[in-house]
Amino acid sequence: MSKQVSGWGRHPRINGETLYFRDEKELADLLTQHPHAIARGNGRAYGDSALAPVMLCSNRFNHVRAFNSDSGTITVEAGLLLADLLAAFVPQGWFVPVTPGTQFVSIGGMVASDVHGKNHHQDGSFGQHITQLTLMLADGSIERCSPSDNPDLFHATIGGMGLTGVILTVSFKMLAIPSAWIRQETIRCDSLDAVMDQFEQSAHWKYTVAWIDCLSSGQHLGRSVLYRGEHAPPGALTAAQRQAPLKLKPKRKLNIPFTFPPGVLNQWSVKAFNELYFRRAPIQAEGLVDYQSFFYPLDAINNWNRIYGPKGFVQYQCVIPKASSRDALQALLGKIASAGEGSFLAVLKLFGPPAGLLSFPSEGYTLALDFPAKPSVFALLDKLDEITVAHGGHLYLTKDARMSTHTFAHSQPQLAEWQSIATEADPNHRWQSLQSTRLEIKPNGNPADSLSQDPA
Repeated sequence: MSKQVSGWGRHPRINGETLYFRDEKELADLLTQHPHAIARGNGRAYGDSALAPVMLCSNRFNHVRAFNSDSGTITVEAGLLLADLLAAFVPQGWFVPVTPGTQFVSIGGMVASDVHGKNHHQDGSFGQHITQLTLMLADGSIERCSPSDNPDLFHATIGGMGLTGVILTVSFKMLAIPSAWIRQETIRCDSLDAVMDQFEQSAHWKYTVAWIDCLSSGQHLGRSVLYRGEHAPPGALTAAQRQAPLKLKPKRKLNIPFTFPPGVLNQWSVKAFNELYFRRAPIQAEGLVDYQSFFYPLDAINNWNRIYGPKGFVQYQCVIPKASSRDALQALLGKIASAGEGSFLAVLKLFGPPAGLLSFPSEGYTLALDFPAKPSVFALLDKLDEITVAHGGHLYLTKDARMSTHTFAHSQPQLAEWQSIATEADPNHRWQSLQSTRLEIKPNGNPADSLSQDPA
């Protein structure tokens, strides 16, 4: 039955049918009934990359197939949630090699988005740790892909937004950890130049990330709070923590029980929050935090996406090559500050070398910002696109809900190569999303207006 559905940003919304499968046979049967579809995991992509009239949901295809404790290699079904994987394996001393900012994503979604984390400058993206995956193609056949078997399809699938086929199983190497705690250092930085200097000086830290005040201006443009961390050895823990270094006590979560009225997040409320957040941060301090607080602070608030109001929100995430990053970030933050469209959640990270053909990360700095979905914001984001592309940057498909075909095509140098591989795997363009048709990611696909969309 068709019903209204959206991504995590709650914009856009479409009328679509979500169909579930529990094994490969059920999925193959669904393919015989629907000529066009897109795979969907837990719906945590912010925009429209996992939206279509027909969505094939992997949530019930969610088991661990194998684990080798000697090598740390694990094989899981694509619908397994990262939260469930961590709940089972952190107490055994294992963590994922790369994690996004929420644990409520499916492993298949992590592959399709080629997620990055706070350690990209050292360890790359999730796709760079995958040893093998299996993929159901448009004709129902199953292909095994790895860096040596079907390597072109392997690299096109990583970061390919589900447009090469339905990811079935994923094998990757887990990270051995000494505890469930992170040794964290906090540094307050008074300007963009200061925080970028700190990123460069922190390259030896495994994890680095900065909250950034996007409404500050003048000499304090880009003032930030930098967080850097390492997995804490037992010797760094308190006596009580050493009793069970890999186990955490359950914590009570907050909940946003209703959608906020329009306009609660505005220039003045965001500016006040930013001032308080910056002033409360110590100039420099070190301490211990549990891994959930360090990696997934927003997961402690259920339904936090409701704070942006009934129209939802959009996230803008770009990456700028290192050589032009300072000029580009100054221009981006200056444009945002002058427009007065403050972002409640603004994050800066440093990336290392890229991986897949359509993968988002590339060497440089990435800036992520959340804005309420409204006309003035969309006009601002068009201007940010111009700055990003002019400095050789590009946008993250997993977060996007509004960039133009022109912006996408002019910021993806490997698009033609990816299209050639994807067309060979899916010659009839069975795999389509609202995003893929909007951006014409696949050549000769159906027009975007063939998908039913609620512009609200």
